[in-house]
Order: sequence, then structure tokens, then C-alpha cells
Amino acid sequence: MKYLIVGLGNIGDEYENTRHNIGFWILDALARASNISFSEKRYGAIAEMKHAGRTLILLKPNTFMNLSGRSVQYWMQKEKIELDKVLILVDDLALPVGKLRLRLKGSDAGHNGLKSIHQILGSLDYVRLRFGIGSDFQRGRQVDHVLGRWTPEEEVVVNSKMERCTEIIKAFVTMEPNQVMTKYNRD
Repeated sequence: MKYLIVGLGNIGDEYENTRHNIGFWILDALARASNISFSEKRYGAIAEMKHAGRTLILLKPNTFMNLSGRSVQYWMQKEKIELDKVLILVDDLALPVGKLRLRLKGSDAGHNGLKSIHQILGSLDYVRLRFGIGSDFQRGRQVDHVLGRWTPEEEVVVNSKMERCTEIIKAFVTMEPNQVMTKYNRD
């Protein structure tokens, strides 16, 4: 059984370690913990790992956030992965820094990466792991916050959540999504 685990982010040094790239950050942590590495392929950086008899295709789209849907659709088709076997790792302004929430579906909440996925796939019915980046910014400064780098204090919190993110990803491929939500959303 195959799963597509997509970490949303933007390519390029200017975006590295920004709040908007938390999806890349999570996949990099999972890859390090699993002793695997990414290689550049069409529409993204790809790594493959096995867990509990399942194959996980890890994808960091190289299409930039606003066109993430192209990459997701391409790899779903290439690997013959159904939408219910896709997990999107995404930053979320509505959650405090480091707060994790697994959702089975939902709106794009103004997130350009989710908006692109919705437009290309024609559905909002995919599982997403929302990673809180907080909303501590002045009115009109949302873009600066999202594309800004973590403060040293935030970075400590973010790094402390990587193992938990890895657990949730592994649970997603071995348990029913509702069970994963029950187990991990209560923190």
C-alpha cells in the first residue's frame, strides 16, 4: 500500500527555515530520522521509505506554494495513489506556534498551497496535518509573518514537535484517520 506525504513549502534559500516552509521542515526531520535522502525529480524532491509494510512517498513540491496542486496531482497519478492515502503537511496561522491538528478535510482557509491543491484536484476531502505558526503580527503584516523566519524561542518549540509529527505520519499510514485524530488531537 502506498501513501503520498506532501510537505508544503517554497524552494530557494530565501524561503528556507521560514514559517511557510514547515511542511519541508517536517519531511526533512522524518528523512533524517529514517536515514533516507531526497532526490530532485519532476515537480519536486522525492524520498521513499517503508513503515509497517507500507510505502511512503515523501514529496516536497518544487512548484512554489501557489502551484502545489500540480505536483500533488502528478505524483498521485504517477504512483497511483488515491486521495484518501494523501497527507498534506501545512502551516496554519489559526493555531499557536507548535500546536498540531490533524483534519480529515476542510476549507483552504486562504492558504495558497491548499487553494492550489483544491483547484487542481477539485476536492477539499484530503487529510492535512496543520502545524501552528501563530498569529503574532500586526494588521497587514501577515505575509511578512508567514514568510518570516522563526524566532529562536519559536525554533525551540518547532524542533520539539518534529518527533510528534513523525509519529502522526506513521500513525496515518497504519490507523484509521479518525483514530489518529482521537489519539493526537487531544494535546
